[in-house]
Amino acid sequence: MPRAFPPLRPPGFRPARVIRPHIEPGRRVIALSDVHGNLPFLKGALAAARFTPDDVLVIVGDLLEKGEQSLATLRYVMELQKTHTVYPLCGNCDYIDQAFLSGPGLDEKLWPILNEFWRGRSVLMQMAAEIGETPRRVEELPALRAALRSRLPAEAGFLLNLPHIMEAGNFLFVHGGVPREDRLEELDAYDCMKNDDFLGQGRSFRKWVVVGHWPVTLYDPAIQRSAPLIDRDRRIASIDGGCVLKVGGQLNALLIPDVYGDRLDYTWYDGLGQAEALDGQEPSADPLNIRWSDSAVDVLREEGDCTLVRHQSSGRELWVPRDFVSTWRDGRTHTEDATDYALPVSPGDPLALVRQTRRGFLAKKDGITGWYFGRVKYDKQS
Repeated sequence: MPRAFPPLRPPGFRPARVIRPHIEPGRRVIALSDVHGNLPFLKGALAAARFTPDDVLVIVGDLLEKGEQSLATLRYVMELQKTHTVYPLCGNCDYIDQAFLSGPGLDEKLWPILNEFWRGRSVLMQMAAEIGETPRRVEELPALRAALRSRLPAEAGFLLNLPHIMEAGNFLFVHGGVPREDRLEELDAYDCMKNDDFLGQGRSFRKWVVVGHWPVTLYDPAIQRSAPLIDRDRRIASIDGGCVLKVGGQLNALLIPDVYGDRLDYTWYDGLGQAEALDGQEPSADPLNIRWSDSAVDVLREEGDCTLVRHQSSGRELWVPRDFVSTWRDGRTHTEDATDYALPVSPGDPLALVRQTRRGFLAKKDGITGWYFGRVKYDKQS
């Protein structure tokens, strides 16, 4: 069950580390965020973007943690840096690794995360398992820290040296967000990584600010989306598509043809099976998007692989896949991110299939998740 982590802000002010690499005009930049140790999605997104050594890759934080292949993902990026231009930045999840490797100051607060929340899905615990030093209690963390730094120095050095902000041309890349676009070295590093609801803060910029951190679906109470939110008036691109964290999430790749220009595009990878819609369908009115911060429900009844629930805060009733529903440690029943939205579909539209249920398909179209109640023709390669 999701639960708030203990506060991890380090004591005192720690200035953001800023890098300003020279990128030649016209050299394409690809920005990803929130890979969360999902190596197949990382490879899939890079393939979708047709990433080559001629491009620049910026990983806008949270490369690691919460995914089953965090260590393999770390090493893949380290190898990629030998042949490609890659700039990984630090996210609030990567910061946990930095904080642990830096010293004992946060061990008591980090132990529940490593031992209870993430366990084997943490790069630190995967590194520990590899060297045969898996800790059983918080008192063993100092010995683990010393062992990791001495026996896996390349991996530890990568984590310890992650910067927080990258500035290039007309673009700033930062995991959580920034309050301004000047005097960046005077900003608090932690605030740049852990900056919730950045789009909701009303800020506008002259340069493009590219962020991850908050899955974009959290911004919309009506529509469940995974595609990037690109606000051209305010010059903010929020690109976290919910990879690993959301059922049907995707890893977005923001495509910047020239960091001295103003053009943006994107592609993505979600690993879902593909199908072609055979029937048309009108969109439903007044849809609901249940998000993790407000996901408590009452179970009304079950039918096969679906469950009818009542969303406690809105009073709305909707059907969700049965495996979306579970009881959390707070004793309440919750659902995964869920929606009652019927997608607008025309015959021939491509659909990505999130779930097939007896009530219809939970599907994605153009990065939007909703229900499709028609027939499909399956892609033979799916």
